[in-house]
Amino acid sequence: MLPWRVQPWLSWRRREEIRKKPAGHGLVKMSESLSSSARKVQDTLQALGFPCQVVEMPHSARTAVEAAASIGCSVGQIVKSLVFKGRRTGRPILIVASGANRVNERRIAEIIGEPVEKPDADYVRERTGFTIGGVPPVGHLEKLESLVDEDLLGYQEIWAAAGTPHAVFRLTPADLVRMTQGQVVCIR
Repeated sequence: MLPWRVQPWLSWRRREEIRKKPAGHGLVKMSESLSSSARKVQDTLQALGFPCQVVEMPHSARTAVEAAASIGCSVGQIVKSLVFKGRRTGRPILIVASGANRVNERRIAEIIGEPVEKPDADYVRERTGFTIGGVPPVGHLEKLESLVDEDLLGYQEIWAAAGTPHAVFRLTPADLVRMTQGQVVCIR
């Protein structure tokens, strides 16, 4: 369960309901009626050989806190797929971070060899094919250099966005590293 300080908008009763349910309870089962973006992620996962199943939730998972509350897991188990832009080259960099962590842009700049900046929503959509709040770690329009937050490796299971703010999929940290072909680094 998330500490009440992280989810102050939830009533005591709702926090108790979340605490008593296993992670993933209340998620809508995958069906043939997945949205087109969620279906694209599901197809990509299958094509890559990962047995992950995309599910769509009735509640938004646009932020890590919202996703954790909807799924019933800790904020740290949420995978944030954040796109940054190289300031000199304009190249997209995918940072796959734990929902509990903030990205240290200076550290990322040291790792990739150039300063980075947060791009606008149009840039993210043009490079990934997805809108901010639903960017998955796979299935992008182009191959992105990927950095994976080392803190995600401390969990047995994690949850990532699947193309929309309402779609997610469960996976292991090892699967995340393999599917993104990302370099595991400290992003804090």
